[in-house]
Amino acid sequence: MKHLIKPPRLKQGDVIGLIAPAGHTSDAAIQKSVQHIEALGFKVKLGRYLREVFGNYAGSPQMRLADLHGMYLDPEVKALWCIRGGSGAISLLKHIDYALVRNHPKILLGYSDITALHLAILRHAGVVTFHGPVASSTPSAYSNEHMMAVLTDPQPTYTIHMSPENAQRAKEEPHFGIRTVHGGVATGPLIGGNLSLVSALAGTDYAADFRNSILYLEEVNEEPYRIDRWMTQLDLAVGFDKAAAMMIGICDHCGPQPGSTSLTLDQTFDIHLDPLKIPAVTGYSIGHIRNQFTIPVGVRATLDTEAQTLTLLEPAVS
Repeated sequence: MKHLIKPPRLKQGDVIGLIAPAGHTSDAAIQKSVQHIEALGFKVKLGRYLREVFGNYAGSPQMRLADLHGMYLDPEVKALWCIRGGSGAISLLKHIDYALVRNHPKILLGYSDITALHLAILRHAGVVTFHGPVASSTPSAYSNEHMMAVLTDPQPTYTIHMSPENAQRAKEEPHFGIRTVHGGVATGPLIGGNLSLVSALAGTDYAADFRNSILYLEEVNEEPYRIDRWMTQLDLAVGFDKAAAMMIGICDHCGPQPGSTSLTLDQTFDIHLDPLKIPAVTGYSIGHIRNQFTIPVGVRATLDTEAQTLTLLEPAVS
């Protein structure tokens, strides 16, 4: 990996480019996203092809790539915010101009399918990107607080506590609760994202090299047998025992179907986490959930399972 470049911090009044590099969007989602961005004190510039539809995708790969490159090239635009995930970002990877991204470092924000862009840009451009809410996410005080802190206020260290709202919700939905499989403290760069995408990129030139790193993973709407397969693929590709720590987010709607003989979600994760001798936790405040914190991809951090905190050990923006 190249020497890590931090994009410039966001300031009030800056222009944010709104793009759809994966799934197609709608006028309602665009309107919601614009209101969200403006409420945070920023201006919005819409991608030229933002409203395009090509099957499940927001236009052809060439259109989506044009919007991505265009926002990096536009001197007025200070950050790129993906309106949603969906699918299709993986199709852009071999066509991205990584030298352009490295020479014009900007904040890129999103999660889910945007994982593909985070991993590729980290590996081939060496620029910090941000695994956090998409622009059309319904904002919460928790997610906005941690997102704005990381994007606008560079500090030598920054400690993130898990969401009290998620802890409260765990009383009714146990998978929202934090579970420590192996306790301890671990330090390393942050890498990971949506499990199906991290798994899909294993063995490619865009794969996550999570050796000596804090590997974070999350998933939604997938049955345990699929999660087991993807976890096995990643373990075979790199080896979870080579990571510094495993931080699993809140995997909503990932339990067995009613009446199924399937393992539970916890049992499925424990197949992979139990044999390890590194800190390993589930239920941390990332994933397809409203109350999620923003992760600067590639930045060094410390996971403390007893305190249930993640502390960034360097600023994520310049």
